[in-house]
Amino acid sequence: MQKGTILIVDDDEGLQTVLGHYLENDGYKVIFAMNWATAIEKISEVGFDVILLDLSLPDGEGMSLISKIRTDSKAPIIIVSGKSDTTEKIVCLEMGADDYITKPFEMRELSARIKAVLRRSNDNHEVTTQNPISKLEKIKFNDWCLDRTKYQLLDEENKSVELTTGEFKLLEALIISSNRVLTRDHLFELTRDQKYDSFDRAIDIQIARLRKKLKKDSHLIETVRGVGYMFIGNIDIN
Repeated sequence: MQKGTILIVDDDEGLQTVLGHYLENDGYKVIFAMNWATAIEKISEVGFDVILLDLSLPDGEGMSLISKIRTDSKAPIIIVSGKSDTTEKIVCLEMGADDYITKPFEMRELSARIKAVLRRSNDNHEVTTQNPISKLEKIKFNDWCLDRTKYQLLDEENKSVELTTGEFKLLEALIISSNRVLTRDHLFELTRDQKYDSFDRAIDIQIARLRKKLKKDSHLIETVRGVGYMFIGNIDIN
């Protein structure tokens, strides 16, 4: 039984061969892209379950490809990079990547990470599909509209508020679980699909940014001391 379809975006033919052989033996169908242009073409044609993305591509910066991928696919993105810079990892997560693994790595670790993002992606899908709010393409609350088809937050004048992909996913997770307290680590898993790490205060930082962008409605994201955050806005589900 096939476990899923994986797109490997990397211009290293040797690494592609090794990864492809290992993952195919592990039960996955593997498709390759050597550059940005081919990756975009493949993503428009095939529904991938996971995308492995190298940051150094011959026709463009891989980091910029993250947001482009997110406009066409919700498949978990695992960054495969030779850089171990913490700032770069955080930026990639902010832009919508789901995990980050540094070269060189053990194949078993990569396999475990792939299984983890697939499991969490499936679990999140099962939970949200039971929630009527999660079925809405546009979620209206107070004087705002969260357009999930375009990854946009629109204000009362129908103007788009600039959000990073990470901020959008965080707000979306809070709204879908309206009036329910979500812990920081749970929010991190929902929005990043990887284990929460105490050194990374990305959730708190993004909550602060979201509140600033919500302006007079910053109170809609309520802090529950010692636990996490809760969305308390009025949602129109009609």
